[in-house]
Amino acid sequence: MGHIRLGYARACTARQSLDAQLDSLAEAGVTRVFSEKVSTRATRRPELDKVVHLARELRASGARVTLVVHEHKRLGRAIDLAALAEDLKASDVGLEFLTGELRGSHDPSGVVFTVPAALSGMEREYIRDRTLEGQESARRRGKTIGGAGVADDHMVSMAVHLREQEMSLRDIAARLVITTGTKKGRHPSPVTVMRMLREHDEHANASPAPAAPTPGAGRP
Repeated sequence: MGHIRLGYARACTARQSLDAQLDSLAEAGVTRVFSEKVSTRATRRPELDKVVHLARELRASGARVTLVVHEHKRLGRAIDLAALAEDLKASDVGLEFLTGELRGSHDPSGVVFTVPAALSGMEREYIRDRTLEGQESARRRGKTIGGAGVADDHMVSMAVHLREQEMSLRDIAARLVITTGTKKGRHPSPVTVMRMLREHDEHANASPAPAAPTPGAGRP
């Protein structure tokens, strides 16, 4: 049946565009693409499940199959990529990345997912995406994140990352530097870090507030 290349594209929030990924896949000659906008934190990605299932079926029918993705980060966290690699390897399906640290075509038997730099980069991207998702939720609800206005996206991302390394609030505060406002160049206090992390967690886990009813809605 020849060589079949199936594409997959993903954005982590509804506001992010898939255009760059879709254009990249089209330029690479991939005509069958599965795409979705699903949070990095989601445990299920329906379109990814579909394309992997189809790849298995096509491979079982005798075709040579490759799953093509713009960049490895689109597949989620490092643990997600490792699990997918094992799944594809068991099904004898190849994997190709069009850009990034793992750019190139990888044979199903190839071991390419132990590259430390690539995997650590995926974790940083995961932290960044999770932070952006929480902040987008906060904006929809009319709130801001930030411990007295000293936090920015990078500071929140770094604080979350350091917390996951089981560092204390005092040690996290010592690693962070305020980049804006009257306190620029100083370290935030442990109390500010605690509040910043608490607000991040609340916003990341909160559901969007229901839309207010339109005045006069439902009136004859």
